[in-house]
Amino acid sequence: MEIVIANKSHIVYADIICKTIEDAAQVRGTGIAKRKPAYVATKMQNGNAVIALDNGRFAGFCYIEKWGHGKFVANSGLIVHPDFRNLGLAKQIKKVIFNHSRTKFPNAKVFSITTGLPVMKLNSDLGYKPVTFSELTTDQTFWDGCKTCKNYDVLTRTNRKMCLCTGMLFDPKNQNKKKPEQIKESVFKRLKNIKQNLFLKKDKK
Repeated sequence: MEIVIANKSHIVYADIICKTIEDAAQVRGTGIAKRKPAYVATKMQNGNAVIALDNGRFAGFCYIEKWGHGKFVANSGLIVHPDFRNLGLAKQIKKVIFNHSRTKFPNAKVFSITTGLPVMKLNSDLGYKPVTFSELTTDQTFWDGCKTCKNYDVLTRTNRKMCLCTGMLFDPKNQNKKKPEQIKESVFKRLKNIKQNLFLKKDKK
């Protein structure tokens, strides 16, 4: 297994990456913003993505997005092909893309919004902390990307203050301070359940 910075030679994997992301969204029944192959290809060409390959077979992927004139970056589209799940690959990809983000954009705040409990735990292990959406980028283009998510109505209903996703942030200005206590996955699970009960009950009325 190799995890490398993607380049134009990896564009041939764009279709399967997007299909894997779409399939995962349907299986989970939670919000994952769809991406088109052309968009993924651009990330590869710009050196803003990492890809995991096993003897040429697609295994996993994640990419970097830059927002607010470089004040924020996000590691998005983290996906592992079903054939390579439960092997710890997502954690390895997350570490590689996070370190790559810190190298390319050392002064940027790194943020994430996700409904996935494993991703929340991975973020916490890297030093992210849960934050309100008001602490994330105000770049409208980023939030427009949520329109393909099945839970977008929740985001608009709350005037973009909250959603089923949890916002998490790594601030490089705090990296030399005492490392924050890592949050247990059970805490994120309770938070997710609270949000689901709050918003999904309203949908049923």
